[in-house]
Amino acid sequence: MSALLEARELRKSFGGVKAVAGISIAVPEKSIFAVIGPNGAGKSTLMNLLSGTYQPDSGELSFADHKLTGLPAHRRARLGLARTFQKIRLFKQLSLIDNVLAGFHIRHQVPAWQYLLPGAAFWRDWTRCREEGLALLEFVGLGDLAAQRAGSLAYGQQRMLEIARALATQPKLFMLDEPAAGLNAAEVAFLLQRLRDIRERGITVVVVEHNMDLVMKVADHVFVMDHGEFLFEGPPKAVQSNSRVIEAYLGGEFDSGALA
Repeated sequence: MSALLEARELRKSFGGVKAVAGISIAVPEKSIFAVIGPNGAGKSTLMNLLSGTYQPDSGELSFADHKLTGLPAHRRARLGLARTFQKIRLFKQLSLIDNVLAGFHIRHQVPAWQYLLPGAAFWRDWTRCREEGLALLEFVGLGDLAAQRAGSLAYGQQRMLEIARALATQPKLFMLDEPAAGLNAAEVAFLLQRLRDIRERGITVVVVEHNMDLVMKVADHVFVMDHGEFLFEGPPKAVQSNSRVIEAYLGGEFDSGALA
């Protein structure tokens, strides 16, 4: 498969700390690409470089036929990149459906003047977005809670709402940073199936995750980092049996069974 996203020799330092040190990746189109590594490996920094939250000190980044280096996050979103964050970022005083509708901001089909004087185009667009938004809430298991305030949701439900809002941008590449963090076993199983369903919709997925059981079940390809550097990459089975990967995790927060 051709690569949808490519990074070449990305580097990012904070003071004297090399958070990302010469990382190169190629994310195949319509795949689930997992990035793993012990705490402090530089995974979230890499995600921030890919999404445009950070700009690299050096290196190149391309998406489809577009050069991303130097582009801010909102420009990348319009090209088809979406993401979620480790720390949930919702509009907690708004309803679930209003949170999802916020994700449609780059897809509106309304003349500018109709935001001041709403006309037929405005209401057609509003109806379309609302119908698609309700379908996305149904997809993440929140269809019956559309009118509820986002801040009243349980933690796992908030995770799902953030996924629905990101999908509202209609991404070609969807990046998730620690989506299983704080979820119970049933919620992780539900998330795993949603990730598969997202891939089946033709969306390429990049997931940074500590839950090795989820990664090994859902990922097509796994990229391993340690101390900001490339350690290993390959299919899940190859990662599980690689001695360098096992050593990196044994020196971190996982036990010997974490990669089994």
